[in-house]
This record gives sequence, C-alpha cells and structure tokens, in this order.
Amino acid sequence: MTSTSASGLARFNALEEPVARAALHEVCAATAWARHLLAARPFATTDALYAASDTATARLTADDLAEAMAAHPPIGRPKPGDATSSREQAGMAGAAEELKAEMLELNLAYQEKFGHVFLICATGRTGEQMRDAVRERIGNSPEQERETVRTELGKINRIRLTRLVEQDARP
Repeated sequence: MTSTSASGLARFNALEEPVARAALHEVCAATAWARHLLAARPFATTDALYAASDTATARLTADDLAEAMAAHPPIGRPKPGDATSSREQAGMAGAAEELKAEMLELNLAYQEKFGHVFLICATGRTGEQMRDAVRERIGNSPEQERETVRTELGKINRIRLTRLVEQDARP
C-alpha cells in the first residue's frame, strides 16, 4: 500500500457515515453494496477494502444489480459534465462516427433484450473492443449476462475505490 493510499484509506475510514455513504454511492449506486462496506469499516488495508467490495458485489441480488446499473450511462454517451464516466469511456471519445452509431444501435438492441444498459469495465478499452464485447455478449442468456455484469461491476468498483483512496483531496 502506498503512503497516498494509506492516508486516503485512513481518511475514508474516518469519514462521517453520511459522507462515506455519499462517496461510496459515487463508486457504486447499489445501496446494499454501500451498506456492506460501511458496516465493515474501518479497513486495515486497501486489500481488505477491495475484498469487502468483492464480497458485497458477489452478494448483490438482481434488484441490487439493476440499482447499480441504473447509474451507468450507455457506452458512447457519458453523462454530460460527469468526469468519471467521460474518463472511463475515453476509448469511445475519439471513435469514428460510424463506430459511435453502431454502438448506439448495439446498446439499444442489448437494452431491449436484457432490460438494462450494457455494462462493461470500459477503462483502457478501445471503442472497437467495447463494440466487440457487446456483439459477443448479446448472445448470452439472461443468467449468463447477469453474472458477466456482476464481474464487470466488480472491476469498475475496484477502479473507483482505488481512485477514492488514492486521491489527496476529500471524496
């Protein structure tokens, strides 16, 4: 653990519960996930924080997953003014208009089939990689896709938690 993450973790552990809850909500909108992490504080290490996040993600019900996904914008359309979704979806920012149009169509087809936004850990992925992933995953059964979404959400949560405990300013 770096000294930055150690001080960030100490700061997170010391937050008043409503402030910590709000910070966790920015990481993952599932109330049950945040409740689990709040109950597990204080964390001795960032690894303990990540393990608690993984456990909480694994325990999310279908409704909890839906609550989490509702806070994620479609790939290729980050929320205006939302630095987090813009940063995470940077691989689509410079994509050709043809690829952006294709992603819009694929997003709509995916949402029609599964009833929720296509969720993928977009950090570090190109627009083409995200397009290929939605093409592949649209053939999944609802049960397969729910577990894939859970895995992707867990990756997103870890990246966001890392940013939370490594930033110097308050959450």
